[in-house]
Amino acid sequence: MIRLYLLRHAESVANIHKILASRKDFPLSAQGKHDAQDLSARFAQGNRVEIIYCSPLLRAVQTAAPFVTACDAPLKLDERLLEQDLGRFSGMTYAQAESDPAYRTDRTQRWAWSPEGGGESYQTLSFRVREFLFGLLGRPESEVLIVTHAVTLRLFRAVLENTLPAYPETIPGNGELWTSDWEGTPTRVVERSLGTPPKAHGE
Repeated sequence: MIRLYLLRHAESVANIHKILASRKDFPLSAQGKHDAQDLSARFAQGNRVEIIYCSPLLRAVQTAAPFVTACDAPLKLDERLLEQDLGRFSGMTYAQAESDPAYRTDRTQRWAWSPEGGGESYQTLSFRVREFLFGLLGRPESEVLIVTHAVTLRLFRAVLENTLPAYPETIPGNGELWTSDWEGTPTRVVERSLGTPPKAHGE
């Protein structure tokens, strides 16, 4: 059995300005950097991990960095943990995207929706999440921290709990932690608090 710790990156500059960051490389805000340090210290007090997997986007790497130090664990970047590619909507504000009739505003209806401009559907995203999770079963580590993004975590939860093509409408806040015990069969995802309330920033 693998104990998974699933963490959304801390507050980014895009979160502050209500921008759909997608694959664009926004850094953490000053508050986000502070929160990442604080969260890593709190996490290390009661948990151990053998490896940290992280999206290669800057906001995720900056979140993971203090966990590497606090947990004394190696960091491995993995493109399967990237955020959803929103195509031409990437970098728009929420207001700009939602005023465009081609943007799918209903979050419950995005399973087969591929955003214009080469975007990625939730279905496609779920394939890489599933590939990543089942790949962990062949590794020796039993305590794994995964640092990724809001929409990617939405699909992680759906794969772990075996609800696809249905998936949660809600997303974790910045710096929010989930845990799950993974053996390759449906399992429950548990939301955990590290003592600092996560900010309910958008996707």
